[in-house]
Formats: sequence, C-alpha cells, structure tokens
Amino acid sequence: MNFKKTYHPTSGLTMLCEKGKCSLDKLEFGILELKAGESYTYNGGENETAMIILSGRATFAFGGTVWENVGVRRSVFEGKACSVYFPRRLTVTVSTDWSVKMAVCRTAIDEDTQPQLLGQDTVKAVLLGVKPWERETHFNIDGRCNARRLTIGEAWITPGNWAGFPPHKHDTDNMPAEGILDEVYYFLFDPAQGFGIQRTYSKGEFDEAYVVKTDDLVEFPRGYHTTVGAPGYNTYFLWAMAGEHQGFFRSNDPDHAWVAAVENMVKKL
Repeated sequence: MNFKKTYHPTSGLTMLCEKGKCSLDKLEFGILELKAGESYTYNGGENETAMIILSGRATFAFGGTVWENVGVRRSVFEGKACSVYFPRRLTVTVSTDWSVKMAVCRTAIDEDTQPQLLGQDTVKAVLLGVKPWERETHFNIDGRCNARRLTIGEAWITPGNWAGFPPHKHDTDNMPAEGILDEVYYFLFDPAQGFGIQRTYSKGEFDEAYVVKTDDLVEFPRGYHTTVGAPGYNTYFLWAMAGEHQGFFRSNDPDHAWVAAVENMVKKL
C-alpha cells in the first residue's frame, strides 16, 4: 500500500490525487505551475476549488472580474500565503507575468457559492505544540471564508521537531468528536535537500513510514498520522482536508494520547 506521490515540476496543472486514481474519494489535489507569459484555463466542474499560492504571483480572470498580480512571496518560507477560492462550474483563466506555483485543492459540492480573494491579512497563524513537537500553523481556507467543505493550511516544523503529535486520525463518523475527512500533506524543504519522515498507520491494517523530500505528497484516506523533520532543515507542508464536516474533528491515538497532557502541563509552566 503506497500513499506517497511525487510532483515533477512542469508547466500547467499536474493532478497528483484524483478520484478513482488515488486512495482518496473526497479530496483532489494538484500543482499548477506557470512561467512568465503562460496561462491556463481552469474549470473545477462540480467541485469547489481553493488555490494556495506557494510562490510567485498570478492574475485570475473570470466573467467580468480580474484579480491582478495575486501573491507576494518568493517561496513558502517568506511568510503568509495569498489564496483564491472558486465555486463549482466557474471557468477561470490563470496567467502570470513573472512565474507562479500554486496548490490546487478541490472537492465536490452540491451548492453554489461565491468566488473570493483571500490576502495575507485573512490568514490565522498559531503556534502549536511545544518542543520537540512544535510547529507554526496557518489557517488559509476554513469556515471563515466561502468554502463549504475544504479546510486548508500551511505548517512549518521547528527544525528537528515533530508535528501532529500525538498521532491523530479523522476516519470515523463520531461527530462532534471526530468526522470523516480526507487529507494530504505536500512537502517542501529549505535548504531543498532536506527531508522528513511521515508515518501513517491504521491498527491491524497498515503501518507505513515514508522518507519525504521536496515536492513529495502523502495521502491520508484513513488512519493515524504524524510527521518529523530533519534537524537543521526548515520543513514545510501544506495540509488540505475535505469532508462533509468542515474543520478539525479528529481523535488522538489512545496509546500516545498522554503526551497531550504533558504539552498542557509544559504550557502552564
């Protein structure tokens, strides 16, 4: 069982996860990359779509609306992201006068919504965990915006630390404690030769650990997952979730849940 994919840079839209071609059935994920002067026409069909600009800038045109030069950072290690959100059945032309690389996240939706431009000022930033399981996490797409089923953010692991610990899962319909949500992590590193380890497991079914490098992606259709970054390297991952219930509805592995109590105790010191 292999939940790991690798993006090989190319112009245009490269889908890494599509229904019927991966382990997920709610979330689809791809990378859209364009060079100066290039353009791409996108239509998400029956999906709502969020595009998170990883680097560069792009212009988005649809109907009589034009959002020009969206994006401010040269890499994911330069602060908060700009994002755009599009409803189902909308055709959008994406172009750039410089270059751009963005994550394309989408999921099926049964209602009409409104497009939305989301600048850096809309991003919620929090520091989660304590050393040695500390990371800065940004919330880019969630219930505060027009999206209905997508929840998307970015995370930067403190070098040599873990993220998502204790291991957690969201594959059981036990709301509001836990909901069924597909998820992916897409990794980048600084310096680029960095690496991390991604573990995902479902007790009695599978237990996988992947070496993840720049442009690697891991799918989480079910089971627990947790990540660790190599010392000395800045580990980044974009996380995207999709399901009927939008938000964080997850449960920790009971074998390791005691660590959360240690975290709370350390924060009180």
